Amino acid sequence: MSTDDSRKGGKDSHYARLRRAHRDAKAGGAQARPRQHAAIPAGADPADGLVRLYGLHTVAAALANPRRVIRSMTVTRNALQRLDIADVDALPFAVEIADPRAIDRITGSEAVHQGVVIEAEPLTPKRLDALGDARLVLVLDQVTDPHNTGAIMRSAVAFGADALVTTSRHSPGESGVLAKAASGALEGIDLIEVRNLAEAIEALNGHGFQTIGLDSDGPFELESTMAGDRIALVLGAEGKGLRQKTRETVSALARLDMPGAIRSLNVSNAAAISLYVATRHLRR
Repeated sequence: MSTDDSRKGGKDSHYARLRRAHRDAKAGGAQARPRQHAAIPAGADPADGLVRLYGLHTVAAALANPRRVIRSMTVTRNALQRLDIADVDALPFAVEIADPRAIDRITGSEAVHQGVVIEAEPLTPKRLDALGDARLVLVLDQVTDPHNTGAIMRSAVAFGADALVTTSRHSPGESGVLAKAASGALEGIDLIEVRNLAEAIEALNGHGFQTIGLDSDGPFELESTMAGDRIALVLGAEGKGLRQKTRETVSALARLDMPGAIRSLNVSNAAAISLYVATRHLRR
């Protein structure tokens, strides 16, 4: 079977499950009704704990994720075609066909929604002890910009990282901005949320991970620092870098060797380069 046929088969199976769920909901009288958006400020998430996710890649990934609970969709006819959804009645949630300006009023005019927005329940973060046999993990030390966090997720999924560890405070929550920056990767990586990052790093050390903190003043180059078959890359906040407690807890501090005049990178760029180095090490 060709790659295209395999993807089509997977998508058909997923939509078949959605159709069954839709029939079950109708039989139980629980079919969702269209939500009223007018009372919610443009660009804001609903007050009932749902999040608004928009953009074709973001929504397509959410539709394909069996863990994602979607409550409603507002979409243009063109976006429906691009999402390859032929029968909206097969979906187990309310769907409203609208024009782009109506979606602008939901997401805010600056959001690049590409004609589709969904309201969905946030994904439930996992516990650190759910890592299992993971070999490559990213740990973020108070990275607060959702654009950066989303871009890091995208690189993490591209390089096959197993999980992203963040703190429950001083980290961006799930949002349309973060999900759009992740371009579908939000649905493709395990999210682990911890209360105390130093304790989490110590736990990773105890489970055989080499925890490497990225620091522009690190004593060794990243390539020569890596050892073992389980790597946790620890990246610090924009501007501040790693906190002192984090620096004291990781098993090694390392730098990206850059011969140019600028010695530091945006955290999402540093994450992508570090992931490349780590995957090459783990393949040996």
